[in-house]
Amino acid sequence: MRVYLDNAATTRMDPEVFRAMEPYFREHFGNASSLHSFGMQAAKAMKDSRATVAKLIGADADEIIFTAGGTESDNIAVKGVALRNAESGNHIITSAIEHPAVLNTCKYLEEKHVIKTTYLPVDKYGLVSAAELEKSIKPETILISIMHGNNEIGTIEPIREIGKIARERGILFHTDAVQSVGKVPIDVSQDNIDILSISSHKIYGPKGIGALYIRDGIKLEPLVHGGGHEKGLRSSTENIPGIVGLGKACELARARMDQDIKHMTALRDRIINDVLDGIEESRLNGHPTKRLPNNCNFTFSAIEGESLVLSLDRAGIAASTGSACSSKKLEPSHVLRAIGLADVDAHGSLRLTLGRENTSDEIGYLLETLPGIVSKLRAISPLWKKK
Repeated sequence: MRVYLDNAATTRMDPEVFRAMEPYFREHFGNASSLHSFGMQAAKAMKDSRATVAKLIGADADEIIFTAGGTESDNIAVKGVALRNAESGNHIITSAIEHPAVLNTCKYLEEKHVIKTTYLPVDKYGLVSAAELEKSIKPETILISIMHGNNEIGTIEPIREIGKIARERGILFHTDAVQSVGKVPIDVSQDNIDILSISSHKIYGPKGIGALYIRDGIKLEPLVHGGGHEKGLRSSTENIPGIVGLGKACELARARMDQDIKHMTALRDRIINDVLDGIEESRLNGHPTKRLPNNCNFTFSAIEGESLVLSLDRAGIAASTGSACSSKKLEPSHVLRAIGLADVDAHGSLRLTLGRENTSDEIGYLLETLPGIVSKLRAISPLWKKK
């Protein structure tokens, strides 16, 4: 049996998404900026997709711009605010567990002396304290960027409360919602969100396409200059097949969300309960209930995460240790360090992330296979106390 449990890294494209995209590679291949019928056909497809993406998060269609993915969306959000507002302030607040697309962007801007950054700590569950955040606000604070759902440990942050604080203080609030869009309900108005990042390939759409919600009236500095596409914020001929795919993926996510949440939460809780009950010296990383419906993250003492992932792969099970963007690095996960794990324990993490296609039988196979692999790896580990 082959079981794919790395859906936080990427998802398999939904067949309906592929069918929606296919005509735009050969039949409807026009440039959306062209005035002829081929171009108008592409422009209409883009307009329809923009509206569909907006509907998923409670936004207006003209508040959505298309990007190359979540990383670019995060970069446009953070750099765009920092460069546009340099004269009015130079302070950004973020968290210690953000995706590298936010953390490394902040570090770059610090190195260029554009901004100063406060990196908020998190508690043992990975939660940001809204009270601590409020204390960190300065007169020169121009942006708060806190992710919605963490890509490694699945913890869902109190973004509505954080957004309310930002709104009351006149500070822009950006959230990286790459892992949460399509998996849990989001409403940009109710959640007090000004800017929000989306990635297509996390929700059964194609790679290489994403979106950025920017609340009407907010001005950002463009990072790419050219023909002025996407309101001048992202110049480049639009990727119409990708945009159509993202639109279809968002349509399906909205239609299937209640069903997907119920299905994935049941499988998630089964994994968590069986692993914690059946494997000694295992711990769940992230909040026990305030977590994404598809995320399980464990630490198994005295085991290297890389060995565990490779052993699972040989058994036909795809999983990860740390985030997919960082899993080939030797350093322990910055997220696991931030929640208080020692380096030796952070190295022993396993992330299992579900998708809507995973079945009960697949989870049964995982739960039959995992304990034996853990036992074998511990038997050869110098860190494991033989009993």
